[in-house]
Amino acid sequence: MEKAYEDTLSSISEKEVLMGTVVGMNKKEVVINIGYKSEGVVPISEFRYKPDLAIGDQVEVYIEKQEDRGGQMVVSHKTARVHNAWGKVNHAMETSEIITGYVKCRTKGGLIVDVFGIEAFLPGSQIDVKPIRDYDQFVGKNMEFKVVKINQEFKNVVVSHKALIEAELEAQKKQIIGGLEKGQVLEGTVKNITSYGVFVDLGGVDGLIHITDLSYGRVSHPEEVVKLDEKINVVILDFDDEKRRIALGLKQLSAHPWDALSADLNAGDKVKGKVMVITDYGAFVEVAAGVEGLLHVSEMSWSQHLRSPKEFLKEGQEIECVILNIDREERKMSLGMKQLAADPWAEIEFKYPMRSKHTAKVRNFTHFGIFAELEEGVDGLIHISDLSWTKRIKHPSEFCNVGDEIEVMVLEVDKENRRLSLGHKQVEENPWDVFANVFTPGSTHEGTLTGRAGQNFVVSLPYGVEGTVTIKNLKKADGSKAELEEKLPFVVLEFNAEARRIVLSHTRTFEEGEEVIEAAPAKRAGGARKEGTGGSSASVKSINEKVEKSTLGDLSVLSNLKSQMENTERTGKSRKKEREEEEDGEEG
Repeated sequence: MEKAYEDTLSSISEKEVLMGTVVGMNKKEVVINIGYKSEGVVPISEFRYKPDLAIGDQVEVYIEKQEDRGGQMVVSHKTARVHNAWGKVNHAMETSEIITGYVKCRTKGGLIVDVFGIEAFLPGSQIDVKPIRDYDQFVGKNMEFKVVKINQEFKNVVVSHKALIEAELEAQKKQIIGGLEKGQVLEGTVKNITSYGVFVDLGGVDGLIHITDLSYGRVSHPEEVVKLDEKINVVILDFDDEKRRIALGLKQLSAHPWDALSADLNAGDKVKGKVMVITDYGAFVEVAAGVEGLLHVSEMSWSQHLRSPKEFLKEGQEIECVILNIDREERKMSLGMKQLAADPWAEIEFKYPMRSKHTAKVRNFTHFGIFAELEEGVDGLIHISDLSWTKRIKHPSEFCNVGDEIEVMVLEVDKENRRLSLGHKQVEENPWDVFANVFTPGSTHEGTLTGRAGQNFVVSLPYGVEGTVTIKNLKKADGSKAELEEKLPFVVLEFNAEARRIVLSHTRTFEEGEEVIEAAPAKRAGGARKEGTGGSSASVKSINEKVEKSTLGDLSVLSNLKSQMENTERTGKSRKKEREEEEDGEEG
């Protein structure tokens, strides 16, 4: 009887795949009969891909052990599937067979799918023809796929669900594109939104609405106009049969805002608007819905200093402008803001007459002078030669700083070209008229050797004036040469008021040398000296003996000197007149 029983059992071997019958099921396990003396038990999780498993179904199992310690046979359905899976997967790849798989979980960039017991990768781009935003909706479901890629070395499988419907959609696309016409209005669904436009599903074929075709107004991002999955009407602008590209428009379904613009609006009219965008060269101002005008930076202020538009305006700001030009055909408008204020050059000749003195602000430097602002929109040029009577300035930055306030005199007004010529030194009297009586040829003065100019050296003299001395005239009594910053006495060899030149010599103080050159008569000196003016020379000599080295630009000493000289002259003339009257009295 034992032998007869054993004959009814199947002969099995370990590491073998056999077919069995499901004879029992619970929440945790599945019992499978393979005709052996004991039945196999498999975890129900191995049948997750097959939720409709029922008693009586035929399934394959892999015999891992005929008996364990408890006499129970150990089998695995998952191992049996994997054992035969690669053959099935390769066959499905070769024949483009449609297979069914179970979506196990979500992973980065896609889903993990159980196919014949092998974990395959389903990329997000291969789930559907339209972008999928929620991958979790597919987890736990069975789906049909095509095997699109197998890596035999790394045992990787890539499947696609999108490939199943592309063939059907391709035929549908041809039918849709074949029936398209420019200007045709269709209904579509917003499929995807990018920074440059919106993709619309027209029922199997996609079209693009470029961001510039969404609205007549300015759009920063398409999300301001449409939303995902929103149904909208679009118009066909253009399409390419070969490249399957369709250009769509949304704004073209409504009238252009320029067509609705009031016909009474003309150049010279004032309008209110909103600053939409600020650029380097100006700002775009919306004066009506969808109608913008350009406010150039040069039209923001009367000032001739072109600054950044951001110094004048902010995006979103409500402003008032004047229409400078309007072209309805080209749909262009230019605006101005400075025209709302009076032109400061309108009566420039009355406000800033010739020889008038004012306080100006230093705006910027050039190599030839300074641009100074008298008021907003009114600038003038101070030439470098009109900065100082006494100091030779190589660059304006040596004289002052940007932002400084400076006293100026109006030298010339050119209203037509909006130009003012200004002077700074003219605010003070020309000290060289006084210097002619101070630095007389042959007179001696204390000076400091401060620098070199070409072949000559520069000497800083009293009252902020500078003179020059040749190297041979720097020889000292002991035969050595004078050094920079050394204070020495100097004899004036030449004085030229027109050229503003004073030639000096230290050597001449202790030995005879070259002849001195008489000073050219000053323009305001009143000609050659007359009798009675000898007191001037005496007072000059007296002051020269007492004065220390003055600071540059300090002319107060010179003013006192000039006043003293004039008083001395007047006293000399008065005494002469008294003597003449006395002589006339004696003769009488």
